[in-house]
Amino acid sequence: MADKNYIPLKDLEVYQLSRELSRICWKIYSKLNFQQKKTVGDQFITSADSVGANIAEGYARFHYLDKIRFYYISRGSLSEAVNHWSEIMLERDFISLSDFDEVKIIHQKLEVKLNNFISSTYKSKQK
Repeated sequence: MADKNYIPLKDLEVYQLSRELSRICWKIYSKLNFQQKKTVGDQFITSADSVGANIAEGYARFHYLDKIRFYYISRGSLSEAVNHWSEIMLERDFISLSDFDEVKIIHQKLEVKLNNFISSTYKSKQK
């Protein structure tokens, strides 16, 4: 019997935003030359892809504290990708300001949704 409260992973807005971030970051990564990919690009795309991967892994866990642990890792990866690597790439003129702004827009939305997702996961089990 299906749980009435179950929302498939692909229907979660926080997960959809993480996938959008991955798409934008891949578009940026694919424009980098070999040296840029090796110095910062590989870590940039890995951390960006890690956001959605950790949401997915946490969502599949049973215990709420285990779920939250993966969501915290996701939040850390989001900060790494956007607040560190994308800013480094902008400083080094590896990416355009418009590409950077596109990443920052998704980051702002995703950060709020991810924090709310963590909070609601915690609160749902405290009742």
